[in-house]
Amino acid sequence: MSEPAAKRKGRPSGELRRALVASIPNLRAFAISLCGDVHRADDLVQETLIKAWSHYDSFQEGTNLKAWLFTILRNTFISERRKLGREVQDFDGVHAARLARHPEQPGHVDFADFRRALATLSPEQREALMLVGAERFSYEEAARITGCEVGTVKSRVHRARVRLAGLLQIKGTEEFGPDVTVEAVLSRTPVPHRRA
Repeated sequence: MSEPAAKRKGRPSGELRRALVASIPNLRAFAISLCGDVHRADDLVQETLIKAWSHYDSFQEGTNLKAWLFTILRNTFISERRKLGREVQDFDGVHAARLARHPEQPGHVDFADFRRALATLSPEQREALMLVGAERFSYEEAARITGCEVGTVKSRVHRARVRLAGLLQIKGTEEFGPDVTVEAVLSRTPVPHRRA
């Protein structure tokens, strides 16, 4: 066994533990976008963290921890969905309406409309859009996470953006409010990474 591999046996480092905890909000948002239920999403995040903790020695240092965690979460979700043998439909937006409290600022109406429109997308389009637009993964990273071709991810994101813009009757991102994440989802240019 190589020396680095030997060092990684045992408990994860404090740095890795902090990184796992810091990833929880992003994992939770992605899980909610996949399953449409806050409680189920919390279970998915918990299972993802348990799997990551148990198999942390398979994580290659220097690679993208967030992408690794998102892949675990997505695979866990797909396995769970296969076991259930069916998917919960949310045509009327009831489940989507329970995802979060409306913000108290004037843009809450826009956000509610956006959330309802997002819930009408196919699961594949919504997943691709959340990974690229909201979570700021590159198309290549999103393709690795979802296990499909880069062109497929680009196509899904494009179709999702066009559908959202049509549903919301938006001609440009400036019509939807000041939220940079919403602008990133609707525009073709990802939001620049924020510094910690």
